[in-house]
Amino acid sequence: MGFGRRLPEFITGSSSNKFTVTAAAAFIVLSLVLIATVCSPISYLPLKFALSGTKPPEQTCESREQRSSYLKHRSPELPPYLLSKLQEYERRHRRCGPLSESFNTTSPLGTHNDFSDGGDCKFVVYTPSQGLGNRILGLTSTFLFALLTDRVLLVDFSADMDELFCEPFPNSTWLLPGNFPFRSDFYGGWFRDVYSYGKLLEKKSPSSSSPWNSTLLQIFLDDKYSEYDKLFFKDENQGFLEKIPWLVLISDGYFIPCLFQMQTFRSELEKLFPNNKSTVFHQLGNYLLAPSNQAWSLITKFYDAHLAKAEQRIGIQIRVFDPQATPTPVVMKQILSCTETRRILPRSRQSNETSKAVLVASLSSEFYEGIKNRYGGRSGGGEIGVYQASHEETQQSYKSSHNMKAWADMYLLSMSDVLVTSGMSTFGYVAAGIGGVRPWIVTFPDPKDHPDVPGWAAVCERAVNVEPCFHFPPWFAYPDEQGTASGGAGLVNRCEDVPWGLKLVDGLNKTEL
Repeated sequence: MGFGRRLPEFITGSSSNKFTVTAAAAFIVLSLVLIATVCSPISYLPLKFALSGTKPPEQTCESREQRSSYLKHRSPELPPYLLSKLQEYERRHRRCGPLSESFNTTSPLGTHNDFSDGGDCKFVVYTPSQGLGNRILGLTSTFLFALLTDRVLLVDFSADMDELFCEPFPNSTWLLPGNFPFRSDFYGGWFRDVYSYGKLLEKKSPSSSSPWNSTLLQIFLDDKYSEYDKLFFKDENQGFLEKIPWLVLISDGYFIPCLFQMQTFRSELEKLFPNNKSTVFHQLGNYLLAPSNQAWSLITKFYDAHLAKAEQRIGIQIRVFDPQATPTPVVMKQILSCTETRRILPRSRQSNETSKAVLVASLSSEFYEGIKNRYGGRSGGGEIGVYQASHEETQQSYKSSHNMKAWADMYLLSMSDVLVTSGMSTFGYVAAGIGGVRPWIVTFPDPKDHPDVPGWAAVCERAVNVEPCFHFPPWFAYPDEQGTASGGAGLVNRCEDVPWGLKLVDGLNKTEL
């Protein structure tokens, strides 16, 4: 497939020419770059991006070379057209991205706010929002949008995400340069007021023939987006956006189901994913998101030490959104009820026949302790080991070490043979999607809906596929009374765990869920 890491072209010169840079030569090159920086502030050679804060790609990515032996359910091949589209994208990224000469003319660096018309290079800058699970889903959705619109994806990662992933595109970088204009203002109210496409629609209602002109727009698809922001998903607005060379997209969700509903993209999506719409995230996520060497070291050391020797690996991901409404003892009872009723775990130690390794992923250590006390140790014919890689107690989404542990937990869960996740949890969506493991989803009813019913039971339901749920689709995307979205040709439906959400279901109708 040719997606392995190679040395950047600005280091190797070409794939066939290799040379050794001595300390003296390196000093000379650095001196020349610094002189050029002073004499010509608008000229941005590749090394200057490294000097200004954009790191060059890693020379090797160990996870990309080794992960196939760990992800037991991973799809081995990509559809031919998707493969060719990704290869075409990689060429475009090398030609237009931050380590290319053309980026000098298409980026506004050096002029602060003078955005070029971009020539034949167009960009979408992904700006993360919310926790790591949300960010990964938004990032993957934005990448598919970039594929569909022939744009180059750049990511506005802050320090808390810089060390999580390998560079995905050979001989290039996807990191937005640190001195990019307005970078610190992407979340600001004034930036949204001036550059938001939703605000523009609210004020001026532009169309593809509108005289209004801009080279930079913000697409705001956060869960708090307005009715005008949601019009991004209307076909009639894509013609106008196609002419904008720079888009800054903020998203905290998996909006791919809505792309499938748009006539603008449907034909291309059918060619990209011709046979199986229920593995879109699995295919794109595994291509795009390889753990960095640092993350991979954490993942493999834990896996090899605790999970590798078991005959069966069981992942249990527990996310409690409202501890007062669903206290720990109640959640613990429902998780055990699900795993025992579905015969994922035995009802007693004596009834176990095979060795099992249970990985508990939760912010709290209480669930790990509860399951360990119930199952830990030898039981009948097989041993049940219960493990937890981390427990941060509280979500700290803007802390680098927290996100590193969260990413390691997600990937360890993806290596499971059987997976149990919490309803509404994007953390669980990512684990199931990366691993290609259809999870059992435990969904807790809102206690306000059952005020007089003691001992209400959570729902333990097998997901129809490994696709994530888009929690906040626009009102015009919802299915009709038959359960099928009118614009999606039967490819989207309401989610098992979030009745108001949408997911890709590969043409299944409501009754088949």
